Amino acid sequence: MMVGRRAIYALLAMFVLGTGLAQDEIEREGYFEVRSASTEVIDGVHSLDARLQLILSSEALAALDNGVTLTIELQLQVIRTRRFYLDDVEAELAVRYELEYSPVSQRYIVRNLNVGDQDSFATLYSALNSLGRVQGLPVIDDAVLSANRDYRVRLRAMLNTERYPAALRVLFFWRGQWQLQSEWYEWSLER
Repeated sequence: MMVGRRAIYALLAMFVLGTGLAQDEIEREGYFEVRSASTEVIDGVHSLDARLQLILSSEALAALDNGVTLTIELQLQVIRTRRFYLDDVEAELAVRYELEYSPVSQRYIVRNLNVGDQDSFATLYSALNSLGRVQGLPVIDDAVLSANRDYRVRLRAMLNTERYPAALRVLFFWRGQWQLQSEWYEWSLER
């Protein structure tokens, strides 16, 4: 899906003219952090529960307010632990969410791109809080995993800028406020 011309022009204007914030305001640095995560087997499927802290930078907030849709991605990996070889990634899962602001309704819309669900929130805080609470997300079927092997799971959250045109991605690379990505959070897969 292509980003609209209005969004591209808004982003370019922000980079050329600045973020549009008053000079006496402090630039807000964003960060993403996985606070906790665990899996449990429900009906033969490992399901994820996680808590994330998602703080957007000043530039990302300004872009959101100017009609740019942000994509927040959760990346999961199931890794088979090996004793004498390098560990092997058995499965990977990416869950993508779009966050956008609708000036007409003055609401924040969160859309799960994997399943098509959509929710609407009155405040950015409530939208980010909802994104930061993952409950019962199916990860992997237990029957796919070897019975006598050890596995671990790791999770991270990131602001995905891949959907934007190449010229904007180059600008994002040099602007640290668009490099929002948590560290990997890792735990053993209980069976």
